[in-house]
Amino acid sequence: MSDFFAGIPAVTYEGPDSSSDFAFRHYNPDEIVMGKRMEDHLRFAVAWWHSFAWEGGDPFGGQTFDRPWFGPTLDHAKIKADAAFEMFRILNAPFYCFHDADMRPEGDSFAETTANLEAMVDYLGAKMEGSKTKLLWGTANLFSHRRYMSGAATNPDPEVFAYAAATIKTCLDATHKLGGANYVLWGGREGYETLLNTDLGREREQAGRMLQMVVDYKHKIGFEGTILLEPKPQEPTKHQYDYDVATVYGFLSEFDLLDDVKMNIEQGHAILAGHSFEHELALAREFEILGSIDMNRNDYQSGWDTDQFPNNVPEVALAYYEVLRAGGFTTGGTNFDSKLRRQSLDPEDLIAGHVAAMDVCAAGLKAAARMLEDGELERRREARYAGWAGPMGEDLLFRSSLEACHDHVVSNGLNPEPRSGQQERLEALVARYL
Repeated sequence: MSDFFAGIPAVTYEGPDSSSDFAFRHYNPDEIVMGKRMEDHLRFAVAWWHSFAWEGGDPFGGQTFDRPWFGPTLDHAKIKADAAFEMFRILNAPFYCFHDADMRPEGDSFAETTANLEAMVDYLGAKMEGSKTKLLWGTANLFSHRRYMSGAATNPDPEVFAYAAATIKTCLDATHKLGGANYVLWGGREGYETLLNTDLGREREQAGRMLQMVVDYKHKIGFEGTILLEPKPQEPTKHQYDYDVATVYGFLSEFDLLDDVKMNIEQGHAILAGHSFEHELALAREFEILGSIDMNRNDYQSGWDTDQFPNNVPEVALAYYEVLRAGGFTTGGTNFDSKLRRQSLDPEDLIAGHVAAMDVCAAGLKAAARMLEDGELERRREARYAGWAGPMGEDLLFRSSLEACHDHVVSNGLNPEPRSGQQERLEALVARYL
């Protein structure tokens, strides 16, 4: 056990009238929402990197956090794991997520790094035996080390591609051994800084081949989890190839991977791409590739990924509305890719940030469920397109031609008038459920 969170009680549901920073007001794990326990709907996960590996730095200043596990050895990594599982216990968190570099020290060689990873996998496995917390997903950090400054799968050096592939193998093995429900790939440096030194076609082929290799290996080892791609338009690269949901869908289609790969969609990345979170989720739902989400928020005054805890119930409600319309999570869940502000130094801040975020998500989920169960929004949406459900709509979609449309307009003297989209009324309708 760790004493880092000493004195902080286990967080329980106390209801909306509670005034405690360490109690849930809306998140009641056993509450039934649309026939399912709230915990099973939301499937919350704590992110190892932001909660335990991040040191509180920014581009203009270094470390502000003082954690007893900051250090280069396996002993430090084990102290970090002890603190992590103590936090999971306090929050009653059902899942966690990790990059390999978050929870194992870097070695002087690939063999030493792999040995460190395997030692930590064994340590985490032992911790999990005494905990309810499971692994939602694992992934490889293929962006921080200088060898990846020009990308991993898309690197101009084939030796870096091979090194990255070998690293993915070890991380997929680790995720499989720990019973992970998914494996995520985020191409933080799979992009370019300038087109002057970039072969776009070659790098796209390399990225496609890497993902095919991942899928092949998943089947070879019998990993039953879902492979997930996470889009982001830029940062740290100027342009990232996995720009948004639409771009990734085209990529998966091109390389015949739609049956094997789904998407992990982050709120902050959607904003960076110029979209809303619900837009990206709705598009993934339509494409049938929605797998999991990273829940956070960006500061709308900033042009970068600030990874703050969510605090906007109306936005979160619209996001979970799309998740529910997609049938809910299967292997995926809600990972808090959220970090403290660098001035929030105390252990209590880390717990309180997650408690508040879990409450925001629970309130959003319940509002989304009320909206979906009532059905009025969908009735109004269907009414707007009612004409397409009749014979004319069916004929236009499946049998008609430009000439037939021309003849129909001329012979019937068509001069259609526009109809109101009723946006303000629909926004008012949504507000009733919040």
